[in-house]
Amino acid sequence: MNGTPRGQSDGPATAPQLTVKDAVGTIRLNRPLQHNRIDVADIAILQEEIAAAEANPSIRVLVLTATGPSFSSGYDLSAAQSSQRGGADGQDGQDGENAFARLCDRVEAVRVPTICALNGSVYGGSTDLALACDFRIGVTGMRMRMPAGQLGIHFYPGGLRRYVSRLGLNAAKRLFLTAETIAGDDLLSIGFLDRIVAPDDLPAAVDELAGRITACAPQAIAGMKRALNDMARGELDDRAAEAAFAASLRSDEFANALKVWSQRRAS
Repeated sequence: MNGTPRGQSDGPATAPQLTVKDAVGTIRLNRPLQHNRIDVADIAILQEEIAAAEANPSIRVLVLTATGPSFSSGYDLSAAQSSQRGGADGQDGQDGENAFARLCDRVEAVRVPTICALNGSVYGGSTDLALACDFRIGVTGMRMRMPAGQLGIHFYPGGLRRYVSRLGLNAAKRLFLTAETIAGDDLLSIGFLDRIVAPDDLPAAVDELAGRITACAPQAIAGMKRALNDMARGELDDRAAEAAFAASLRSDEFANALKVWSQRRAS
């Protein structure tokens, strides 16, 4: 992970930034004074950076993180409200809550495994952005809260589905229907976080996890990620999954891995 110590900034606030180091791409939210609130312009930039990361064959893991003491305070609700009123032509624009929902769906669908490195607390829609990633590592002292019910927002269906599929129905109801703030061990017990580390240890923890992923076979990893996400949505095509399994047994990736495995056993 291209680490920035928690609470510090590389420089002036900017739009989200994509950097690449070895096999890891990192997208960083970089407006710490605004608690990395995501606005309309950020959504388009994030979509472009995700596309660029997917088009780069050297990237095997994509990390989403932020600068400063907070990961993200969520989506700019004033932009969501104005977009739902419609533009001059009376139609909703592309820059509202629907655009943020599409961004989270896009993160979930990224070809390579994704890690959300939560450098601090996370609120609102950005909790769904984190859930859209495959893994989440947080830091001690962080909190999360989903205030949609308190704000009078009926959350979009993709986010509701992610909460239920990742955290379970009871945890999703607890978070959506009470707007409760949770922290510490609760973040682990409900499955929102896979691991909590000290803030200074976050870059090393992300690097360790990324290293485990990049040590695996990329085609198999990409295929299984897609199948697991389809299964969580109840959309798995069994025949396609069986065909992918059979194809993997005939692949160069499997042949090369088997050769290395055999050599290790022989030594």
